[in-house]
Amino acid sequence: MYFIPTPEIDAVKLEISSTINESSNNKLLVPYFALEMVTEGTNTKDAAQLDDFFDTYASEVETESGFENHGLSILTTKKHFDKVLPVFRELLTEATFPEKELSKRKKQKALSIHINRDKNSHRASQLFRRALFGENHPFGQIAEEKDVDAVSHEDLIDFYKEDLWTNSEIFLTGNLDESQMNDIMREIGNIPVDFFPNPAINLPNQNQGKLIEEKEKSVQSSIRIGCHLIPKSHPDYFKLNLMNTILGGYFGSRLIKNIREDKGHTYGIYSSIGGLRHTDYWVVMADVIKEHGEAVIDEVYKEIDKLKYEPVSAHELEVVRNYMVGKLLSQFSSGFELIGRFKSIHQAGLDFGFYQQHLEYILRATPEDIMEVSNKYLLREKMVEVIVG
Repeated sequence: MYFIPTPEIDAVKLEISSTINESSNNKLLVPYFALEMVTEGTNTKDAAQLDDFFDTYASEVETESGFENHGLSILTTKKHFDKVLPVFRELLTEATFPEKELSKRKKQKALSIHINRDKNSHRASQLFRRALFGENHPFGQIAEEKDVDAVSHEDLIDFYKEDLWTNSEIFLTGNLDESQMNDIMREIGNIPVDFFPNPAINLPNQNQGKLIEEKEKSVQSSIRIGCHLIPKSHPDYFKLNLMNTILGGYFGSRLIKNIREDKGHTYGIYSSIGGLRHTDYWVVMADVIKEHGEAVIDEVYKEIDKLKYEPVSAHELEVVRNYMVGKLLSQFSSGFELIGRFKSIHQAGLDFGFYQQHLEYILRATPEDIMEVSNKYLLREKMVEVIVG
């Protein structure tokens, strides 16, 4: 359990986060439905009673359902924490997953999948992930209506009992006294948790050509360009983060100025670094006027080439430096933000020193750093390119 006290705020957030076991044989959408349905009823309360209870005590239950981690959290007040904790505990091991509610949820999910398939941006992200990670990797799998149909009540029960709470950790923030901490250990400390090794997996960059999915009626195309990067612990990580910010990581970036402001091909174009436990990935995202799709891709590579061969000016570097310092410092204004910052780096095997090192690097960064990592990592022959529309 990791705890950050907030003596100035009489609120409490308790989150249990578990690692997804990529080697398990669970059906594709079983973890999603299991997390979404834990509040649909327990052995002592049905969904309506749970809703009334949490509303009465001004509490909010949220689920986390990501590629690498999933979990459950409760946000409540210090005053009501003692009453809320035992009921939250029921959700962890006493959920029943009623058949009627499962049927309703499955219809909603199938409709969502059908609708999202027609959204160019959603479809482009799906195809990008599949190309980047491979269709057999959990991150690259695309859920379809048949995957919804395949989920059964028994699947949810089996997952809930066997695979939900694995490599579990508690992230806690609030104004809590010693007796309340002991209550947490008593209520939560005895849930059945399995542990398994989670070794790093090598994910090489492989060029697969340009993936195009035509949609005749579309007036816009969604574009994704990207590649695998390095873990946050790598010495080049901070340099890459700076390079990404200059290229497309904020509203004053080069991609925005070129493709949005100068050429008017898109309302917004951004690049970002996606965070994973063992390694990160880089992606450019844009929705563009359809006939300009290929031209936008060419302009992206032109901007990358400028970073490779032309030193960033002192003025531009100073602007970006100030932006990044301000953004970094703004992320630590409360204990609730602190625990989120800690969780993201802790799950990558790092500690709070990561942020101090990041700040120190931003203040001493040089134009040569940008040229170095651009040449080293942004190689067109290693990129995945997707156009949908």
